[in-house]
Amino acid sequence: MADTSGSSSSPSSSSSPSRILFSRSISGRSDQLLSQKACAICLGSLRTGQRRAIFTAECSHSFHFSCITTSIKHGNRLCPICRSKWTDLPFQGPIDPGLHSPAADIYPHLSSNLGTWSPFHPDPQHFSDDEPLALPHTPTPPLHHGTVIIKALPEYLALGSSESSPSFVVLVSVQAPPLHRDSFRVERAPVDLVTVLDVSASMTGTKLALLKRAVCFVADSLGPSDRLSIVAFSSAARRMSPLRRMTDEGRRDASVTINSLSASSGTNILQGLVKGVQVLEDRREKNPVASIMLLSDGRDTFNLGEVNQLHPGQVPPYLHLLPPSLSISRETQNDDQNWIVPVHAFGFGMDHDSAALHAISDASGGTFSFIESLGTVQDGLARCIGGLLSVVAQQLRIMVTPASDKARIISIPSGRYCSEVNDEGNRGVINVGDLYADEEKEFLVYLSILPEASVSESEVKERKTPLLDVMCTYKEPVSKETIDMGILRVEISRPELLSSMDRSVSLVVDRQRNRVLVAEDIARAQGMAEMGNIESAKALLEERRSTLSSSASSQAGDIVCSMLEDELREIRERMVSKELYEHSGRAYVLSGMSAHSWQRATTRGNWSSAPSVVATRSMGYETPNMVKMVRKSQTLNLRELEQAGESSKTGSFSG
Repeated sequence: MADTSGSSSSPSSSSSPSRILFSRSISGRSDQLLSQKACAICLGSLRTGQRRAIFTAECSHSFHFSCITTSIKHGNRLCPICRSKWTDLPFQGPIDPGLHSPAADIYPHLSSNLGTWSPFHPDPQHFSDDEPLALPHTPTPPLHHGTVIIKALPEYLALGSSESSPSFVVLVSVQAPPLHRDSFRVERAPVDLVTVLDVSASMTGTKLALLKRAVCFVADSLGPSDRLSIVAFSSAARRMSPLRRMTDEGRRDASVTINSLSASSGTNILQGLVKGVQVLEDRREKNPVASIMLLSDGRDTFNLGEVNQLHPGQVPPYLHLLPPSLSISRETQNDDQNWIVPVHAFGFGMDHDSAALHAISDASGGTFSFIESLGTVQDGLARCIGGLLSVVAQQLRIMVTPASDKARIISIPSGRYCSEVNDEGNRGVINVGDLYADEEKEFLVYLSILPEASVSESEVKERKTPLLDVMCTYKEPVSKETIDMGILRVEISRPELLSSMDRSVSLVVDRQRNRVLVAEDIARAQGMAEMGNIESAKALLEERRSTLSSSASSQAGDIVCSMLEDELREIRERMVSKELYEHSGRAYVLSGMSAHSWQRATTRGNWSSAPSVVATRSMGYETPNMVKMVRKSQTLNLRELEQAGESSKTGSFSG
């Protein structure tokens, strides 16, 4: 389906007062759940009278007896909260099959699987033990409604017949169809997901508990056709579970694995990634979609080389040791045989290596999110998984060619998407890859246009100059069918005299140009800040903000332009000083650069920040499925907080 009308709805703001208060209540009270009487392993209530045995360790921290014995069976001998080494351990003798076991009520599958996950069992040499894919279902309704829509809109509707233009802009966009309303009842594209989790010593206590809860949420969000593998790393990395389908049993087993994690030792991000990639490379069968989620709160302490000589914002040299499947390039995007796995990286708190995590995600085609408030880590993962579970197009490629000898392609700024224009300017290609449901990608194609030859007055009035032919192909992820969208032609009028309407710029094109220019200047300002030139960086951002505010689309009240202004203002505030920039500014800026480069939503900053910051978080890139998954996460968080509050009140009354 092709649409040349140029109509495009502005992304709606997600910063309604109710949503802001909702997010603020969650982020501001997240630690409350753990500070009250809750088991730090499963986050369940420790209130007496619930028919759950409670174990109090010599360090005075309490846990469910079944949870702590499970942790000890996995080889953990340190308190999950304070990291004290225990000498008095709970003892469980052999369980009589005829006796009732409280632990079996909670983890009925535990006895058959503990041996598989024991840390004393080394990883196999090859990870070809992935669980077989789900059997194909009978024909089902289509996953999505319709096909990808391509649009093309010229900067101006007309250009004088005697005029030339060295940089005439045509906006080319593709928009994915919406996901089926009941996507879990139809055959959507299933996912192979590997979570690579930092369990170094800095992840003790609340951090680890929140991480466990967030990853359990991810596991619970997957369907029975999706597969999940868990890799944990500290000084070394270990695959905690193979790729397993997230059936009811698979989710229960994943929960046990996740809750058995304990924090200790250093940080070896490189080995964690290598192990995660191996899980996907060695699998015998493949789901259509594959990805890695990398979560870390620190810096790699094993692969930095001359670590003391590195600038805090410098990309560490160990990145060149990453597997080839984590490095995207023009060659790999053009060759369907080259398989690249996107890494979606999440940096916790203020001590993570944002430069390294951004570089890893950027090189692989993934996104980087900055989790400033630890209580929102689950929402950040929810946003990401909401996209991964809604892939409706793969290997999407846009081709553009001049439609007449009066036009020539000059350039195609495409962010981090690989694009190419040949030397003659008669062909351009943009490799987009995967599209999430409802996701839209917009690209500016710059053309050089020559004057028209002299003709009669009657011919001039009717004359239209063909400018550009736009083509799009992609693969449907479930059926594997290649879909060719045909040719969409863009034309403009070439009158001898231009009317005032002819001279009016398209607000849709102007908005996208503003977005590209803002993203480019943010990247330049970030480079200045890394060199210590904070004042020049702030001056550049203010200059861009001023230019943006005077643009046609901004003057017309475009909401995206308003969000761009807020973003520039927020970045300047995080560059007030070199110290503040290094504390939180760098991670915030890099996460924003990631979103703009891929035109894909990331999580950044503090959910309890001002409304303007909440509005700029997704910059119009957030899809309905992402919003739905984040709301699910927030509702779950709020329910747990309310239950914890009720338990606390009941406990105080009974005491």
